[in-house]
Amino acid sequence: MRRGRPGALPRAGGTPPATAAGSSARARGAVGETRALTSVTGGGDAVEVSRLWHITLSVSGAEAPLAEVRRALEQLAHDHPFLLTSRYAHDHAEIRYWEEARDLHDAAAVALRLWGEHRSTARLPPWEIVGLEVIDRETYHQRIAEGYGPLPATPVGVHPF
Repeated sequence: MRRGRPGALPRAGGTPPATAAGSSARARGAVGETRALTSVTGGGDAVEVSRLWHITLSVSGAEAPLAEVRRALEQLAHDHPFLLTSRYAHDHAEIRYWEEARDLHDAAAVALRLWGEHRSTARLPPWEIVGLEVIDRETYHQRIAEGYGPLPATPVGVHPF
């Protein structure tokens, strides 16, 4: 199941939203339009390309009551249903999830906006992002197989450190 976000790209074979200016404007990157991310196949047909990226976002700041931090992270998980797990303490938290994006730059850009975009709706603490790790799916699974790297996100949910 794919999350629907404004500006999100459809999966391979999907059709990008139609625009009044048409596909030639999208290819030129007209002002106010999102560009379609494509790759050319051997037959010359353009297809949408995206990959899964494992995101670990770390935030910290002034101490906040644990109950409020937990409630805010639970609301964030409700608003952003693809969060795998969140761990928290009085003054920091770690959020882990999968993001679908064309490349690392796109995945990182979305991850860096997550906290700020949901700060008011989820009533998140006014903490700043202090760490970000973005790795592709293959690297994530390789790390797990070799016994290092981020542990699988089980149990899923919001938990204290």
